[in-house]
Amino acid sequence: MKTEELVALLSTNSGPVVRRSFARTLGAALAAGSVLAVCLSLVGLGFRPDLSTTHALIFLLLKLLFAAVIVGIASVYLARLARPGAERRISSISMIAPFVAMILLAVISLGLAPRSHWDTMVAGGEWLECLVSIPVIAIGPFAIAIWAVRRAAPTNLVRTGAFAGLVAGGVSAMAYALHCTADSLPFVVIWYGGTIVLCTLTGAVLGPRLLRW
Repeated sequence: MKTEELVALLSTNSGPVVRRSFARTLGAALAAGSVLAVCLSLVGLGFRPDLSTTHALIFLLLKLLFAAVIVGIASVYLARLARPGAERRISSISMIAPFVAMILLAVISLGLAPRSHWDTMVAGGEWLECLVSIPVIAIGPFAIAIWAVRRAAPTNLVRTGAFAGLVAGGVSAMAYALHCTADSLPFVVIWYGGTIVLCTLTGAVLGPRLLRW
């Protein structure tokens, strides 16, 4: 068989590539991971009881916004990283924007508060629970995200695993926020932001093992 005939045979009945099929798969995976994370948080930890107050509601929305922006940006990058070669055309520098914004707000918050309040604002009474809960809750969303990405063909497995961990950490942080009563910007930066980064690093380590073709 000649080369031209082989090419013609392979192209026979070939339909158009569904470009958004993986985006839909990833979206469904994130939705499932979010539901799982919320269920784990509410069943294992419970819902914060003070949402009838304006202060508690404002800080809950702030935590949710911080984590949601991270998940939104990271999901876009993750969808691109799942396509072979696409990782060469993206720059993840914008991923640090929500962290930088929250750090600036936390610094301003500390600057306006008396020094005697700093320890409470940074550590609160739930730092250990936060440090443990967010990574543990993130296991489910991370597993679902990895399952979705394996259906594509990522080539940069470390970076793809890192973004899968970043997405999972953000989803877990949103779920944990429904329970957490520690309301200060420095606490959110250190313990929410720190555990999300921890999930990202864990994803980078596990990515090459879990995403290997």
